[in-house]
Amino acid sequence: MNASYLIARLLKKLRGTARKESRVHPTSKLESGSQMYDSSMDRHSFCGYDCSLLHCDVGSFTSIANRVTIGGVAHPMAFVSTSPAFLSHKDSIKTKFAHHDFLPRERTTIGHDVWIGEGAYIKAGVTIGHGAVVGMGSVVTKNVLPYEVVAGNPAKRVRMRFEEPVVAALLQLAWWDLPEDELRRLAVHFNDPVTMLTREGLL
Repeated sequence: MNASYLIARLLKKLRGTARKESRVHPTSKLESGSQMYDSSMDRHSFCGYDCSLLHCDVGSFTSIANRVTIGGVAHPMAFVSTSPAFLSHKDSIKTKFAHHDFLPRERTTIGHDVWIGEGAYIKAGVTIGHGAVVGMGSVVTKNVLPYEVVAGNPAKRVRMRFEEPVVAALLQLAWWDLPEDELRRLAVHFNDPVTMLTREGLL
């Protein structure tokens, strides 16, 4: 393997992660260059390189690609100025002309088994339903339904992952909440949702 490639990979990994007031399940992974603040990630999920998760709750078995931004803070559009130079909280601005209170923190919810493509932006306060897919580079400004596939700027529905009866059955099964021995039993048929759900008596 190319030595320069290995060195570049090592340097990328050495950047580490930044976490504050956040929780990542031991089975999950936050890659280097990514930051989490006031956020959580449940079991068997991962977040790629150079992501930002603010005031966000991520479910289990969720896949977040590189350079994804989830959540954030707002600016006071109803004030005379949107600049934080007139607000009370600490930020990048050193000089303060006033100290008005304004720091809304809307929570963003990413469900279980969600796949978010590279470079996507998820607006603060949005809920991404279980099983949904967000296409790369998408800008999500509204809630996404369970098993809905969205893409674009602003993100819009492309299609549903499955037919409605399959979606309803998967939500009823809620396999992401099952213990790991039960998951191993079901996983044999994960490549065929209809067969798995039929065997479980849900279709």
